[in-house]
Formats: sequence, C-alpha cells, structure tokens
Amino acid sequence: MNFSTVALIISLAASANGFAAPQSSTRRGSGLNMSLEKYGDELRATAAQLVRPGYGLLACDESTGTVGTRLESIGLENTEENRAEWRELLFTTEGLGQFISGAILFDETLYQTANSGKQMIDIMAEQGIVPGIKVDTGLKPMAGAGPEETWCSGLDGLHDRCTAAYARGARFAKWRTAVRIDEAKGYPTNLAVKEAAWGLARYARICQECGLVPIVEPEVLIDGVHAQSVTAKVQENFVSSVYKYMEECGCMLEGTLLKPSMTVQTLQRTIPPAMPGVTFLSGGISEEDASIYLNEINKIDRLGPWALTFSFSRAMQSSCIKIWAGKPENKAAAQAQLLARAQANSEASKGEYKAGSQPSIEESLYVKDYSY
Repeated sequence: MNFSTVALIISLAASANGFAAPQSSTRRGSGLNMSLEKYGDELRATAAQLVRPGYGLLACDESTGTVGTRLESIGLENTEENRAEWRELLFTTEGLGQFISGAILFDETLYQTANSGKQMIDIMAEQGIVPGIKVDTGLKPMAGAGPEETWCSGLDGLHDRCTAAYARGARFAKWRTAVRIDEAKGYPTNLAVKEAAWGLARYARICQECGLVPIVEPEVLIDGVHAQSVTAKVQENFVSSVYKYMEECGCMLEGTLLKPSMTVQTLQRTIPPAMPGVTFLSGGISEEDASIYLNEINKIDRLGPWALTFSFSRAMQSSCIKIWAGKPENKAAAQAQLLARAQANSEASKGEYKAGSQPSIEESLYVKDYSY
C-alpha cells in the first residue's frame, strides 16, 4: 500500500468520525470534548478571523538569537532595545492591519514595551492585529531515530505558558516541528514522523484547553536531493498522521489552523474539511516567488473548502530590514516596503496578484537547516 492510499484511507476515516460536521466536535457528548466548550465559540471565531478573505499572518516569532543575527547583518548590536525598535517599526506600519490579521510573536515580544513606552500588544491592537505566540522550545536530537533527526520540545509546562499568554492577550499559538528527507539514510524514519505528529496533536489540544487557536506546523524540510514526488509522499504521510492523532486527542478542528509548505494535491488528500484555513510557510523562497506561488495556488480549482493564505517571516521582512538598515531616516521607506509585500500577499491569497506589481529587493532566502 503506498503513501497516497494510506492518506486517502485516513482522510475518509477522519470524515467518518465527524471531522466534516462543524457542530460535532464539541457537541457529541464525550467528557473529553465537552471540556472544550468553555472556549469553543471563541476558538471558532478567532480561527475564522485570522483567515478571512484577503488577510494573512506576519510571522515575527524569531528567537532572540535569530532576530539578533538579522540585526547584526545591518550593523546593529543584538540588544533588547534594538529588538524592540525593529518590532515597533513592523507593528506601527500604517495600514498594515488592512492585510495582516494576526502576528506570531516570540515570548519576549508578547510582554515587551516598545521604546515609545507603549506595550507591543497595544500597538498591534490599534491596527486590529491579533497577537499570537510561538510556544515550542525548539528541535532537539532524537534518540533512536537517525543521527540528524529531531523531535520538538516544549510540552512540559505548556498549559501554564498558554494560560499566561491568553491572560496577556494572545489568542492563537504556533508550534513548528520538522522532518527531513534523505533517501539514502532512510529519512524520515517512522519514529520521527510519529513523534512529530503526536507532539503537534498534544500541543493543539493543550492550546485549545487554554483558549488559544493552535497553528499546527508540520514542516517537511526542503534540504536534500530527491524528486518532488518523494516530498509529496512524505508530506501526505506526515499530515495524515497529524490529523489522525489530533482526532485521538479530541481536538476541535474548527478552532485550528495548518501551516505547511505550499502544495495543493497533498492538502486535498489529507486535510479534513472542518479545518478552516491553511497559512502557508514560505520555506526560504524569495519574497516575490512566495507571492507568485501563493497566487497560482489560489487560481487552481480545488475540492477543499479551506482558506489558503500566508504566514510569512523572511518573505515579508527581508527587504524591509535591509532598507531600514537601523537608520531613523529610512524608517518610512522600510515600512512602505513591508506594506507593499503585505498587500502583494493579500492579493495573492485571493488569486489577484500581478507578478512584479509590488517591489522587492530580495532573491532566494534559503538557509540550510534554518532554525527560528
């Protein structure tokens, strides 16, 4: 039996178990699912708000080290003050809330005061941008799998961290885990896929218990030399496994989102129709290519009812930070660049983007073994 057949069987089984019926996830009477009723309506509303037509997410959840590397690339020291100045530049971009529904934040940012004296989340609120929070604690080497394979840490203490984030104003969360392909080494191993999928499902359920919409990010790394068909098979198996375990964990799919690599065929074979939206990662492709690919995806006839939009980091920020270069006199130009890419991706999410109609100074943004 090949991976495609497995994916189809799992998808059909998921539908038979109630994924396709929006009202069933919290109303079917089991104690496991009834516990989600406290936040059920809010989770549905938040998920729908984040992926409403013409809107997507700004992913600015880079760790202190990663954002520091970007600052150092333009000659700025990695200090809390400089990180705050950069983030304030992003969130005070006039008109950003016309295209960006939510922003994924690093823990520091959620609790950070901008150099202007305002709280970052208050600046976002002025734009109508919903705060989200990255809650995984990174990839770690996995014992028993391949030497280069990893598992994602962060489940310990997750409930308390999610509860605190909700109290602070966050309304969604993100957890990224990744598998790599290497046919010669037999990657990904079954253990790596199972661990990644189960961790995502447990994270999703814990988030929902705390009122946060979980963005589930099962990334298949683009590193390596292999056929596109191999990537498709691995992704189908991976995403199908994620939804199998989300059903076992009693997740309410109407209050979740998915963040995969850009694809359509895989999604139609693996994603239950109750899941409201896909917020694609850019995966290291250039700003312009990310917009073009998203646009083409939204022009394709498809079976699934989900929104297909964006959750870009490098493909939104790269030109902006280079234009800014840490200089106050460049702030307006940098913000204009960010707004231009936000508009490009908004149009692409509706299949209306005209290639080259918005500026970009970036080529490929690929970084081998990229970590956030």
